[in-house]
Amino acid sequence: MLDISQRLIPAQPPKAGFAAGPATQDAIKTIKLSLAYLPLARPISDAKVLTGRQKPLTEVAFLFCEIETESGHSGLGFSYSKRAGGRALYAHACEIADNLLGEDPNDIARLWDKLCWAGASVGRSGVATQAIAAIDICLWDLKAKRAGLPLAKLLGAYRDGVACYNTSGGFLSSSIDEIKAAIDKSLDAGIGGIKIKVGQPDPMEDLRRIDAVTQHLNGRAPLMVDANQQWDRVTALRFGRLVEPLNLEWIEEPLDAYDAEGHALLARELATPIATGEMLASSDEHMALIRADAVDFIQPDAPRVGGITQFLKICAQAEVKRMRLAPHFAMEIHLHLAAAYPHEPWVEHFDWLAPLFNEELEIRDGRMIVPARPGLGCSLTGKARDWTVETTTFGG
Repeated sequence: MLDISQRLIPAQPPKAGFAAGPATQDAIKTIKLSLAYLPLARPISDAKVLTGRQKPLTEVAFLFCEIETESGHSGLGFSYSKRAGGRALYAHACEIADNLLGEDPNDIARLWDKLCWAGASVGRSGVATQAIAAIDICLWDLKAKRAGLPLAKLLGAYRDGVACYNTSGGFLSSSIDEIKAAIDKSLDAGIGGIKIKVGQPDPMEDLRRIDAVTQHLNGRAPLMVDANQQWDRVTALRFGRLVEPLNLEWIEEPLDAYDAEGHALLARELATPIATGEMLASSDEHMALIRADAVDFIQPDAPRVGGITQFLKICAQAEVKRMRLAPHFAMEIHLHLAAAYPHEPWVEHFDWLAPLFNEELEIRDGRMIVPARPGLGCSLTGKARDWTVETTTFGG
């Protein structure tokens, strides 16, 4: 009988000059997680509300992560959820965060995998990745601060400013007059593009709103429209053909977020660019869009896909297809990531988050300027602390 043990190669000791494990330059000392609720000034409605699928949005839940290291370095990261899920994000982050105590904060990709495996039973999408995102973004902020660089510079910036467009003034809960006033305010503030919501049960009402906005803009800025996934393929194709003469910058989320085949059909048939991706909650889900050539503008959201580590994987694949980038929401994070993308991107301006941060992003001549401050360049306000409902600290 063959003695297997005699054929096994004995373990060799590490060669001189090589570490047996990851090189340690610092260690995570404390991790602080906080759950806060940002109240909105007024209830917000998009097409999902008008079609009866959701209630108006009145607040946004935020999961904040603050990390300090043995060497005295610190970072801040966050993810968020709308309408539901905030407590789930916080609970899952609390279950897995202590796995990073004592780890080198520089090893971000390895630590992402460690957190993912710590919560493997709930999968690699949705709440799981969005909980990890706050921690991952915090680690990137810390790394850039340690280097004394804005995050965009750490990643390798292509530009110091990114074209920006405004969404927060164009919701379906706003009247045409309110939208016109918001457009003028945005353009006066230096914002370079305008997006309005469509996708109402009556598409003709959408067309009337677009016509009114187009006339008011009078060529002063590019216009985007966003249907928030409320059309079927036939409606989207018909609508897309009707608005082609308007030279829209893009039509956003015309179909269900997971309908890569349908978005690919629209991208082939319409001259107007197609944009989607914001509701997908992992890098793998974005790969389906990229492989199918389903978008002209890919719209990942770093807090939703698992943080900056996963966002960069999406960008690497999208860049191969020469897709444009237009990240969703969270401009405080996405400004840096868009500045480091090769092909000219857009970044979405939302003034909702302004009460959370002490710093204000500069906007000039249609572009959002990358701050010179190290890391993300953000710190939490007293209001953000006041709106915090739960806090847990690990380590110390």
